[in-house]
Amino acid sequence: MGGVSDDQASREFLATVRVGALYSGTVTEVTAQGVAAVTLDGFSARPLGTVGPRLSWRQPAVAVEVGRRITAEVIGIDLDEGQVRLSMTATENPELWAFLSSLRCGEILTGTVTAIERFGVFVALDDGPDHPVFPGVGFITFPELSWRRFEAASDVVHVGQRVSCEFLQFDTWNGEARLSLRATQPDPFQSFAAGIAVGQTLRGKITKLIPFGVFVQVADGIEGLVHLQELTRTPLETPEGVFQVGDEVTVVVTEVDRERRRLALSRRQASPGFQ
Repeated sequence: MGGVSDDQASREFLATVRVGALYSGTVTEVTAQGVAAVTLDGFSARPLGTVGPRLSWRQPAVAVEVGRRITAEVIGIDLDEGQVRLSMTATENPELWAFLSSLRCGEILTGTVTAIERFGVFVALDDGPDHPVFPGVGFITFPELSWRRFEAASDVVHVGQRVSCEFLQFDTWNGEARLSLRATQPDPFQSFAAGIAVGQTLRGKITKLIPFGVFVQVADGIEGLVHLQELTRTPLETPEGVFQVGDEVTVVVTEVDRERRRLALSRRQASPGFQ
């Protein structure tokens, strides 16, 4: 009965917790991964709060000490797990948190590219404060850099470049603004899709071989997939050895998915004479 009672009590307590509210508590445990368990004021039966693995922008030795009293902002509530996700960056960097909280999805922000990393691009925002850890409050993941395929982020932007981006979301985990550069630019696929139809014949060049087919560029920045079964009339196990990057081919449009930005092509249907 005691377990059921504790579970009911924790659910009643969690029902009063709100995202964005500040809560105080005591760190009762720190895992090897750097996640801290926090017993929140008002519920002492067991620790409901979790902070981490980045507990704080400060030095870990200061942030993760068992027995330390902390005040943190609620950034998520998991009723199924009975946990409250907390962030101390809100209380340590109130100016940064207030700025990020004020941003609205779709808002256009301007700034300067400060660093290009293997996981994305950092942007120092004109109207935002400095980030306590990263080289910029704004962050662009690779898929949000451009509508077109590219090999490296440096093919799209360079350090010191001025950019205007659309705000996507407030990343409460890292304390940064997730941005999209491509959202501020016209999508070439939509313009292309508006001018073609299923059954239309196109000429293109193979840009990439994959186990189940090949990608063919049929216009500037527009690539479509030719599945293995649509490459030749004779079944193939792999395109390797039969096709190579740079080959020019004639294809037929078999599907245009504007929502998912996908173009399906067939070389086999382009001419009954193909083997």
